[in-house]
Amino acid sequence: MIEPIGNQYVVARPVYSSNAFGEEHKKKERRHKTFLDHLKDLCRCSTQKVKRIVMSLFPIASWLPAYRIREWLLSDIVSGISTGLVAVLQGLAFALLATVPPRYGLYAAFFPILTYFILGTSRHISVGPFPVLGMMVGAVVTRVASDTGIMTDSFNSSVSNESLLEERKIMVAASVTVLSGIIQLLLGVLQIGFVVIYLSESLISGFTTAAAIHVLVSQLKFMLQLTVPAHTDPFSIFKVLKSVFTQIEKTNIADLVTSLIILLVVFVVKELNQRYKSKLPVPIPIEFIVTVIATGVSYGFDFEHRFNVSVVGEMKSGFHPPITPDVKVFQATIGDGFSIAIVGFAVAFSVARVYSLKYDYPIDGNQELIALGVSNIFAGSFRGFAGSTALSRSGVQESTGGKTQIAGIVSAIIVLIVIVAIGFLLQPLQKSVLAALALGNLKGMLMQFAEIGRLWRKDKYDCLIWIMTFIFAIVLGLGLGLAASVAFQLLTIVFRTQFPKCSTLANIGRSNIYKNKKDYSDMYEPEGVKIFRCPSPIYFANIGFFKQKLIDAVGFSPLRILRKRNKALKKIRKLQKRGLLQVTSKGFICTTESLREPDEELDNNQLEELDQPINTTDLPFEIDWNEDLPLNLVVPKISLHSLILDFSAVSFLDVSSMRGLKTILQEFIRIKVDVYIVGTDDDFIEKLARCEFFDDEVTDSIFFLTIHDAVLHILMKRDYSTSKLNSSQEKEMKFDFTINTNGGLRNRECQVPVETKF
Repeated sequence: MIEPIGNQYVVARPVYSSNAFGEEHKKKERRHKTFLDHLKDLCRCSTQKVKRIVMSLFPIASWLPAYRIREWLLSDIVSGISTGLVAVLQGLAFALLATVPPRYGLYAAFFPILTYFILGTSRHISVGPFPVLGMMVGAVVTRVASDTGIMTDSFNSSVSNESLLEERKIMVAASVTVLSGIIQLLLGVLQIGFVVIYLSESLISGFTTAAAIHVLVSQLKFMLQLTVPAHTDPFSIFKVLKSVFTQIEKTNIADLVTSLIILLVVFVVKELNQRYKSKLPVPIPIEFIVTVIATGVSYGFDFEHRFNVSVVGEMKSGFHPPITPDVKVFQATIGDGFSIAIVGFAVAFSVARVYSLKYDYPIDGNQELIALGVSNIFAGSFRGFAGSTALSRSGVQESTGGKTQIAGIVSAIIVLIVIVAIGFLLQPLQKSVLAALALGNLKGMLMQFAEIGRLWRKDKYDCLIWIMTFIFAIVLGLGLGLAASVAFQLLTIVFRTQFPKCSTLANIGRSNIYKNKKDYSDMYEPEGVKIFRCPSPIYFANIGFFKQKLIDAVGFSPLRILRKRNKALKKIRKLQKRGLLQVTSKGFICTTESLREPDEELDNNQLEELDQPINTTDLPFEIDWNEDLPLNLVVPKISLHSLILDFSAVSFLDVSSMRGLKTILQEFIRIKVDVYIVGTDDDFIEKLARCEFFDDEVTDSIFFLTIHDAVLHILMKRDYSTSKLNSSQEKEMKFDFTINTNGGLRNRECQVPVETKF
């Protein structure tokens, strides 16, 4: 900060001292609450606190009393009916992805809505089956249901093998759903909903696109009606494709033609819905229309017997009793359950956040975890499978006028009617039609391939994350692929901070603005001043890179300069001690047989001596290291006298890097280069004080608020030194160096200022 004093301006900056830091830190410690204080606050009860807890755990208590019946009810009913029809068809279709009978998809579309209505904070998302989660559950079901070591003695062995396998699949799907719900519930209760921040938009986009490819490949067997063995290990997608193409001659033409027609019609009508959504009162319910037509045609022409197509089959009315999850399945699927929990929450929360911003209402990530967790536990207990929110279904609920989760309850009523009353009407429906409907909902995810070009133009790292996430999920499968993708994403963050784009700054147009020298033409850099900016935290992994970049910026290694100077000083002391360097009234006389002594190989102890501060107090003269030295001593000259480190982007400094930074600062200070650090906050400086960073060399007076403050301080300091030098009377001394080399004499005369500088 610059403050006027009379007609002059001075730099006003905070004065830091270790004692001040200590006192301030003690004050802050006194203000901190103890653990007992926090415990008392938690146990203290009041009416307002109870009300706040209830409102937080049951968001319905905040929005339902304010529900506008006359304005919103009709819109919610219309939206609920439209969403319910879509939910029924998606439940049936996505059940094929989970490798369970289609009727269980209706349970997955019904039960989660009931609990989310009470516990959820989003007013617009439609909770239920999601194709990516269906695929992830299906992979677990395929792997575990066939493992007799896990499922032994779980069921009555008297039933047929086909029925036994179906019961195992249902048990595995329900168990992993309950497990994922428990994980979500625990994450929400522990208030660690922030875990979703480790899934970036690029990662989610690449992962869901890869999942869409998995869905596409998995539905080929239903569209072609082929018997394809299940694969769940890495490279499984390629094994499935190999099985499909080796049996391609066995394709059921009726199923293929039906699915292609359905797929074409659905794509065309969805495109029309999107293009004319502003003119249509409600989107055309094309899934419902083609399902009714396909069911009627299949029943009327008896496709099941005439063309041997695969149909939905028996649709029992009503509900099954709840089941107890299998603990053995929990043990075998803990990793899969965690992946399903995280992906389900990430997708639901990202969609909910879009609608919350659009309609300006708050959502709570931790409460969303609790709502989704309870919903999955509830659905899994009644034989459903894991759900989240389908983008297309939520889009239907919002675009048809849905205002609150009342629309969700209406959609649940539609699903309930199908479950208990009219589900049998869907028995003749071909599975190839459901497969086509599942693929019809993948358009949005498949269109995400366009993200590659956009990300490449905006950020190469994000583009690389998208591509690698896609490759990992395709090659390793969705579970391992997600874990590998998160690890790779974190690795890119480490890489970015380990190799930051450091820069040298200069002044723009003689103002108080400092930018990268490479970006502007009219730049001013004070003579002998270097401004270096580090745009990332400094820690153990990048302190070496930081030091090297700093050396490259200033153009020399301070340690090398220090050692050269100390080595030269050592030779000067040796000559003086031997009486070969004497001070006379005329100056210095130096006589020696050999001026050039061979360089000695120094051991570690000697190197440590050369690394110490330069001390010339025992000499009767001072040395100007930037002047030509006698005795053929060669020491690199440097023009730098001040170094400013811009740490405004350095958010933290660990103990390892702190030692390295202090060493760097000491090296510069020991060669008479003043170092200043700017842009740090109080916590940063307090941490340095706690870690005993400051000493006689590196003091706490090197900190400035801004770069401009530091530059003005340097200029004022240099001006003061110059004026002081000019005000003193300059004397000149005449030095006569008589040097004996190889028996010959050579005279040299020079004029040197009063300080008798070499």
